[in-house]
Amino acid sequence: MQFASIGIRYTDAKLPVRDKTSFTDAMKLVFFQKAEAVGVDQCMVLSTCNRSEAYYFYTDERQKTQIRRIYMEMFPDVDTGMYLKETDGGKAMEYLFSVAAGLESMVPGEDQILGQVKEAIDYARTMGYTGKELNRIVRDAVTCAKQIKTELSISAQPLSVSYVGIRMLEESCGIFAKRVLVIGSGKMAALAIKYVSEYKAARIIACSRTYSHAWELCMEFPEMDIISYENRYQAMASCDIVISATASPHFVVRREEFCPQKPVVFLDLAAPRDIDTAFADDPLVKLIDLDALQETVSKNYMERKRLAKKGRERILKALAETQMWLLQSRMDSTIESLQLRCGAIAEDSFMYLDRKMQLGAREKKLLKKVLNASLQRLLREPIRELKRLDTEEEQEAYKQMVRQLFQI
Repeated sequence: MQFASIGIRYTDAKLPVRDKTSFTDAMKLVFFQKAEAVGVDQCMVLSTCNRSEAYYFYTDERQKTQIRRIYMEMFPDVDTGMYLKETDGGKAMEYLFSVAAGLESMVPGEDQILGQVKEAIDYARTMGYTGKELNRIVRDAVTCAKQIKTELSISAQPLSVSYVGIRMLEESCGIFAKRVLVIGSGKMAALAIKYVSEYKAARIIACSRTYSHAWELCMEFPEMDIISYENRYQAMASCDIVISATASPHFVVRREEFCPQKPVVFLDLAAPRDIDTAFADDPLVKLIDLDALQETVSKNYMERKRLAKKGRERILKALAETQMWLLQSRMDSTIESLQLRCGAIAEDSFMYLDRKMQLGAREKKLLKKVLNASLQRLLREPIRELKRLDTEEEQEAYKQMVRQLFQI
């Protein structure tokens, strides 16, 4: 029995292709049923915006070929053969461990994928298409991912320009109990408002060239105040922090229009710039722009990659333990058959002696224990040796030998 993966991932297929090869829960169930029909009864499907992959166990190459056919038939309108990626054995297990830890994600170390892996195995288990082998591999992958996240904190290195900017604001002047003006109403401005809210700014004021767009933001952040765009300089005079994130081709905050009378920090999240670069010469002003932010983002990205490399080292160690368990588990059925055979012999021997001897209840109980213990003792060393076998070829040879010797 061999572990394998098949699917489409963001490294090989653009978003339009991935959109067309996403699994719904109903499609997952169809895939499980078709896989079971060809003898594959342990299977999990992981479908996210960046990947649509199946992880499964197969017993011969014919099943592997059939799984590929089934996958391609799930998406008849897409030439999936151009994008399909397949791995098996140790490489497939290592890949799943890396996926769970976020090391195969578009953003290294992202956290969301771990929950998606858990949901994928929960669904497959609920539908009845997992076994002890698949459950164990995914459980170990999830455990390893949690350890990597706890010990290395890869996701603690922010890669969002907006979030990095807010962090720099916090380091520069602190946000708690400060008055903040946000110019703009797009996604970047909304993120900035969200983050400064989390840092508990005393007051958040927003303005936009399009007043209705600013009001739409107010629906999401009702504690925020809205002013007209024309009054931005007046509001600026009483604020400690000014954040600008518009799509304007020109400066929206000009040096000749505003002369600070107290310290103020400008955060310019726009490209092209929103805030006049002449403010950089004002001793009362600290200006943070995209160049400074991108430098920090780049450093954080490189740090994530460095930590991801450490994470892969931890994966290899955890994977070795999982592979050893999987190898040993292949002898479980043979060991169980041996134990059942010995149990049957012990029971036959007891029944014979019980008929021949006049035994009380206590003596019968003791005799059963002695017979079972003696036979189990006889098996102890053979079982230990069976568990030490470290290749599938040896395991198969010993299985055949045990069947012949013990007639099981």
